[in-house]
Amino acid sequence: MNTRLALALAVSLGLAAPAYSPAADAATQAAEQANPFFAESPLPLHYPQFDKIKDSDFAPAFDAGMAQQIEEVEAIANNPAAPTFENTLVALENSGAVLDRATTVFFSLSGADTNDARKQLQADYSAKFAAHRDAISLNGKLFERIKALYDKRDTLGLDAEGLRLVEKYHDNFVRAGAELPDADKAKLKEINAELANLGTKFSQNVLAEVNAAYIVVDDVKELDGLSAEQVAAAAEAAKARKLDGKYVIALLNTTGQPALSNLTNRELRRRIFEASVARGSKGGEYDNTALVSRIMTLRAEKAALMGFANYAAYSLGNQTAKTPEAVNAMLGQLAPAAVANARREAADLQAMIDAEQKAAGQPTFELQPWDWAYYSEKVRQAKYDFDESQLKPYFELKNVLENGVFFAAGKEYGLSFKQRTDLPVYHDDVSVYDVFDADGSQLAIFIFDPYARQSKRGGAWMNSYVSQSALTGNKPVVANHLNIPKPPAGKPTLLTWDEVTTTFHEFGHALHGMFSNVKYPYFSGTAVPRDFVEFPSQVNEMWADEPSILANYATHYQSGAAMPQALLDKVVAAAKFNQGFATTEYLGAAMLDQRWHQIGVEQVPAPKDVLAFEHEALVKDGIFYAPVPPRYRTTYFSHIMGGYSAGYYAYIWSEVLDANTQKWFRDHGGLSRANGDHFRKTLLSRGGSVDAMELFRNFAGHEPQIEPLLEKRGLTEAEVGK
Repeated sequence: MNTRLALALAVSLGLAAPAYSPAADAATQAAEQANPFFAESPLPLHYPQFDKIKDSDFAPAFDAGMAQQIEEVEAIANNPAAPTFENTLVALENSGAVLDRATTVFFSLSGADTNDARKQLQADYSAKFAAHRDAISLNGKLFERIKALYDKRDTLGLDAEGLRLVEKYHDNFVRAGAELPDADKAKLKEINAELANLGTKFSQNVLAEVNAAYIVVDDVKELDGLSAEQVAAAAEAAKARKLDGKYVIALLNTTGQPALSNLTNRELRRRIFEASVARGSKGGEYDNTALVSRIMTLRAEKAALMGFANYAAYSLGNQTAKTPEAVNAMLGQLAPAAVANARREAADLQAMIDAEQKAAGQPTFELQPWDWAYYSEKVRQAKYDFDESQLKPYFELKNVLENGVFFAAGKEYGLSFKQRTDLPVYHDDVSVYDVFDADGSQLAIFIFDPYARQSKRGGAWMNSYVSQSALTGNKPVVANHLNIPKPPAGKPTLLTWDEVTTTFHEFGHALHGMFSNVKYPYFSGTAVPRDFVEFPSQVNEMWADEPSILANYATHYQSGAAMPQALLDKVVAAAKFNQGFATTEYLGAAMLDQRWHQIGVEQVPAPKDVLAFEHEALVKDGIFYAPVPPRYRTTYFSHIMGGYSAGYYAYIWSEVLDANTQKWFRDHGGLSRANGDHFRKTLLSRGGSVDAMELFRNFAGHEPQIEPLLEKRGLTEAEVGK
């Protein structure tokens, strides 16, 4: 980094200024020229140069990028000219290019393919990044300029998007503490820095323990119920851990685990389940209870500093829900019906257990959490005369993607896709596609990373490597990440129905990013409230079982034969099966999130009481039902320790909009270009440039209604709110 930038960074972070050395400066400048982040990528659409990026490139780019942006911000803040939209907000939108390129790639790779160097960089820079953000958002002179524009915003002659940019910048600076007294600003900086470090430590503990908490099986007979491919994968997983001759069941970062659906060995199911739910709470280096207690204390302190009763009230202020009371009302309305449904489902499972045990001449046993997935598959088979094993041969991964997900996007929006192999990738599992609009012009580049691996965090997600903006001229480069178990070499990747719908879901996020048509980067793509961002992705799930789409991709991976119509019909008929379980496990996590974030500092439990607090919260909210634990327990609930703090309710909140939208499509003739183009024009293309609920009304023509969600989830109105 050159001396001028190093000095600026040192001043911004309160560090000692570096000594000047001409020779060192010249050498550093030469290194900068070789660093792929110091200039825009020359690849199509500025696609990242993964083949040239080294871990050693990140720190220099972070340091120089922060220093450069601080210099740019200081120039804006100290501009002697009166503040204008162009010299203040447009200038801010154009600032920080080097830092943005470096951090975008870094955090994407840290989630998708981390390593020791990247983990160390996260630990080293989390507090520095927090301090950098505070150096901008707590800059008094800069806020004065933003406030001056805000106060006269109606006289600036701005279009609607420009006016919204003024309002959002002002709101964000106020929410970041710009109006606090200096002493409180200093305290806020300390809190933000510590939270950044603790959040990094929590996420790294979760990933480390999910990799360390695998289950070792000595005898292949214990794996009865798994397919030959699953057994082979377990053998390979053991071999990779130097456990030749044994078998390993790896965990995913959810409470439930895929193997529980198939394993006949009840004791092994119990071992897997108990290993899963104990993560982060059984002592040792990955125990997260102390981190949870400290994070919640700091968040409560931050909320109080900002003048809010609790962190949920602070966090929800800029979401569509607005208040904790609104979230509590919606979740509390659904919980009784969800648990009632789960109990009815449990009765069917218990009846299956009793009948099987009686037929075998064995005493029966009470349904436990590790039994649910196994017996629900049996009940599904009895009710609908099929099970997952019948479906999987028809759901080969690439076929699902190209002849299902892409095909639906073609029918709905006129998109076309072409795989390309000339662009570099960060892992051999990754594939890349050009995306073309209906007129043949390139719309975006899509990156697909489907497989689970030890270097990848759990779950499924979308991210943007390059965000669309008319101001910068950039077109989108977006990625989808899944966690599908990778089969042994030479074997096909056959998906469960849940994995199919997840693939459609994540591509809904990708479409949101690819269709973005806004001027300012601030509003690009999925830059919308948390409780709105899941809405477009949930809508895209509806095409997974649309008959014309399903028939196009549900073909046998060996023979190419179409899935029999009778089986197709059963898939559709079973759509509401096990919804009591699904809704209850989700609501348990969502309500737990709210409980954690609706307490004051004095109510935060000590580390030893974290799990007791969790149990009491679930009981108090009427969502505790022992056979159906929350989808995530507190100590591995990465969503709420990261960006979704007090926001996990967003999935069900968005699903209200999703259910309304699915009804709109059905009422208007279903899958068609006209309907897709309307959805794209009125909502998907607008990013965050318009208020989220206004976007929904522009699309649907009415306020959202809860009835479609109740019907979709199989919840009866009579039970809701009991």
